[in-house]
Amino acid sequence: MSWLKRQIQSLAIYMKIYRIGICGSHRTGKTTLAKAIATYKRIPFVQTSTRQVFEKHGLHPGLPMDFKTRLWIQHRVIEATITLWQAEKGSFVTDRTPIDFMAYTLADIQGATEVDFIDLEAYLTQCFNITNQFFTQLAVLQPAIPLVYEEGKAALNKAYIEHLNLLVQGLCHDERNSCSSIVIRRNIIDLEERVKALFK
Repeated sequence: MSWLKRQIQSLAIYMKIYRIGICGSHRTGKTTLAKAIATYKRIPFVQTSTRQVFEKHGLHPGLPMDFKTRLWIQHRVIEATITLWQAEKGSFVTDRTPIDFMAYTLADIQGATEVDFIDLEAYLTQCFNITNQFFTQLAVLQPAIPLVYEEGKAALNKAYIEHLNLLVQGLCHDERNSCSSIVIRRNIIDLEERVKALFK
């Protein structure tokens, strides 16, 4: 971690600035938890909507796409969310982070997937840099609550959701990420207990 980054994080702690990103697969309760944290800490909740970005460009987040298209739409998603986060000058909590965007991008890669690794690596580097720039704390919300189908949401495939969960945890512990992170245990389902777990 650079000297400047350490100074910024120290200042944020001293001034009680919370920039919290809730990470994890879809259908784990990230938005609900983020709203509860916003109420608890009396800070703005910044809601992100990848679905709106997909729909704007004629795509559906739950349907398969080739990797070139996936990487292209993920760039559009990160552009849209940066605009939202830049508008907040102090504390905030949000229900998506670049960690999530990277996980969904990587989850689409299989053995036969044609990938331009240079483009992929540039995207991952960009996402880590944005994470380090905007966030002081990451919280991983694991699959635990019952899965409920919603129109327009990503696929309710338990294996896929677990795959994403493990990718998110790995990315949070990657050496390129300098934000502190916590993984909320699966057995913590109660919303109030989830909030407490984050601020222990």
